[in-house]
Amino acid sequence: MIAESTKKVKRRHIGRNVQRVRMYFGVKQEALAADLGISQPEVSKIENQEDIEEGLLSQIADVLGVSSELIRDFDEEKAVYNINNINNIRDNTFEQGSTSIAQFEQKDTTVAPQINPLEKVVELYERLLQSEREKIELLKNK
Repeated sequence: MIAESTKKVKRRHIGRNVQRVRMYFGVKQEALAADLGISQPEVSKIENQEDIEEGLLSQIADVLGVSSELIRDFDEEKAVYNINNINNIRDNTFEQGSTSIAQFEQKDTTVAPQINPLEKVVELYERLLQSEREKIELLKNK
């Protein structure tokens, strides 16, 4: 009985994770629907599902520019923690000058190597921008 309740607590709502990741990237349901070739109400329905078929989850992840594992394992608390750390680094950089990033990187060398989240944000932004440009071109050609 305890094992069953523990499983339910740890189980993630994949649809809600899709919604949160989509919202963090500023993608509207309509845009996601257009990229997936489905309607906006279908995206809403997907976001209300606790489980999502792996193929569909993979398509959604591709459109959002992330891995399906990121969506499946998305943890809002960790995301907020990472965003706060990025903001703290950025604030320190503006206050102390560009040397603080170098100091931060030097301090971090004792820890396992990490992906630079700012680079990922820029990369994802560029992907989204390119996607929007392609949509504009498609609309112009109609």
